Amino acid sequence: MSYVDPATRRFASEFSTFLDKWVVVKTSTGREYKGFLLGYLSPELSLMLGDVQDSQGNKFPRVVISGHFVSEIILAEEPLDLEGFAKKLEGIFPHNVKYYPEAKLITVMDRIKITEKGVEGGGPVADKIREMFEAYVKEWRKKRMKKE
Repeated sequence: MSYVDPATRRFASEFSTFLDKWVVVKTSTGREYKGFLLGYLSPELSLMLGDVQDSQGNKFPRVVISGHFVSEIILAEEPLDLEGFAKKLEGIFPHNVKYYPEAKLITVMDRIKITEKGVEGGGPVADKIREMFEAYVKEWRKKRMKKE
């Protein structure tokens, strides 16, 4: 088993939240790309972007940027407010909701997990939470679109 220091683990955890989000990537050659982060290779931070627009206004369905040229990666969209969703759940499941901001994780009754990616768990309670989460995300996206 290998040791990973807390700062490296936190960086990897935080960077993984950029997946499936709009980012702006600036390169060491002065180019800039705005696109949807589809994937990355961890050690060198090579990136795969979708629905990309470069700084000249050119559009591309996919762009792969070598990590050697990446100078900045900027999250271009506001992260989902999981704390707000946790408060909403607390009203329905009092004393059974825990929010872990450092992990961006909500647990309900210590068996249902909610992250930005969705709801993990089975049964009628998990199904109800999943339905609520989908409605919450839909409303959040609507509000975000109005800001843009």
